[in-house]
Amino acid sequence: MSHLIDSAALVTSELVTNAAKTGCQCRMTVTVQLVASATVRVLVRDGSRTLPVLIQASEGGEGHRGLGLVHQLTSGRWGVTVEPLGKVVHADISR
Repeated sequence: MSHLIDSAALVTSELVTNAAKTGCQCRMTVTVQLVASATVRVLVRDGSRTLPVLIQASEGGEGHRGLGLVHQLTSGRWGVTVEPLGKVVHADISR
């Protein structure tokens, strides 16, 4: 699974950054699970109910690229589950 480390680290960083920027002020947990022989799932749980939104970044802009990277690195296999006190964003990485 060492071939997934760089992608998993980048996806985790982007999801954590997104959670922090959307107002998570309570707590945040990051979990990594092996869900199949060649698939790792990253889960970021936070106390904000603000949902992540995939925005098309402008060519010259420096922001709004995080979820685009997540979408690309996961081949679109990511999503969000709303909970009573926040949300969990999950992303599946495999090659």
